[in-house]
Amino acid sequence: MRRLIPGILPLFLLIGGCTSASYDFVQTASISPKFKDTDPQDFGDLKPQVHPVHGIDISKWNGDIDWAKVKQSGVSFAFIKATEGKDSADPRFQEYWRQANAVGIPHAPYHFYYFCSTADQQADWFIANVPRASMDLPPVLDVEWNGESKTCRTRPDPETVRAEMQRFMDRLEIHYGKRPIIYTSVDFHRDNLVGHFRHYHFWLRSVAAHPSKTYDQRRYAFWQYTSTGVVPGIKGLTDINAFAGSPKAWQAWVAQMNKN
Repeated sequence: MRRLIPGILPLFLLIGGCTSASYDFVQTASISPKFKDTDPQDFGDLKPQVHPVHGIDISKWNGDIDWAKVKQSGVSFAFIKATEGKDSADPRFQEYWRQANAVGIPHAPYHFYYFCSTADQQADWFIANVPRASMDLPPVLDVEWNGESKTCRTRPDPETVRAEMQRFMDRLEIHYGKRPIIYTSVDFHRDNLVGHFRHYHFWLRSVAAHPSKTYDQRRYAFWQYTSTGVVPGIKGLTDINAFAGSPKAWQAWVAQMNKN
């Protein structure tokens, strides 16, 4: 087993039981959505609303943000795009994380991975652009197939994918002292990640069904359940996510992350 840095194991203990089985003990009929959705999905009993802690993920495309309104609306966390590949940085990252920090929203940067440059090149770029102060939560590695990219549609074999991911995450863990979270999509997970990285927390995209129905044997810490959400303080549509744990578990984890 690879060494777990301090602060990571407690989250396993807090949310380790938050799989689909947890819903057997929750009455969901009377739970209202926390945020509006312009294209709501029918998740049945396994709806995002049984999770009380919700947050957003954003990039430059979200434009000007009124962070005070965002906080007042009930947003508990924000994942903010920082970098992409080996030479692209989101021009609003520095502004966004400082403003989120000013209103007290826990935040973390994410990196969109390109398989056309090396893990070390991308880790160097991320580290050069992302200060330690910009992350209350662990940094995120966003791994998806770039099917619509104009510059990089490379699809390495699964072994290469996992080796590159591991190298990138090791670099970030050493530098920042926090084990990265892995964000992924259904097809990328199916092609590369089933049965692997069990000692990492996952943030799963699943906008039409509960993750237990779309991912093979994968527990999650965060669930991205819509890309068409409406959040006060943000113009246009917004990605919204749920944390797979109670408010008490959330507060304990955030506190633990900030000790590192």
